[in-house]
Amino acid sequence: MALHLIKLCVGAESIDDLREWVDERARLAVSAGLEPHSAHVTRMVPKRMADLLDGGSLYWVIKGVLSARQQLLGIEEFTDADGIGRCRLLLAPEVIETMPQPKRPFQGWRYLETKDAPADLLAGGQGEMPADLKRELAELGLL
Repeated sequence: MALHLIKLCVGAESIDDLREWVDERARLAVSAGLEPHSAHVTRMVPKRMADLLDGGSLYWVIKGVLSARQQLLGIEEFTDADGIGRCRLLLAPEVIETMPQPKRPFQGWRYLETKDAPADLLAGGQGEMPADLKRELAELGLL
């Protein structure tokens, strides 16, 4: 079963900001003769790499809300110019919006089990809401 990572998307104001950044990194990769992808560098190396690379994604928290994900394509360990061990998460170029889910701030990244991951929104931003959420919104007169 796939395992996922969750990380704060520092600096992005919205999913569109994240998409612009990802698109730029994909263009740079293609211009260098590589497959289109983006990468995120972090200090800690996940110990459960095999589970993460078995269909896992990096879920992004933007402005306190888990909002989007990118599929994990690879994980590379390396040492930076200062001699510090790092980890490069290679990510698919597609940013997939998810059902919004509030998240408190945290440092680094966390594992996210598939059962706890929010559902993807369908194309056009329309997703099927969970029945209990629909019921609660209807009770509040918002649906």
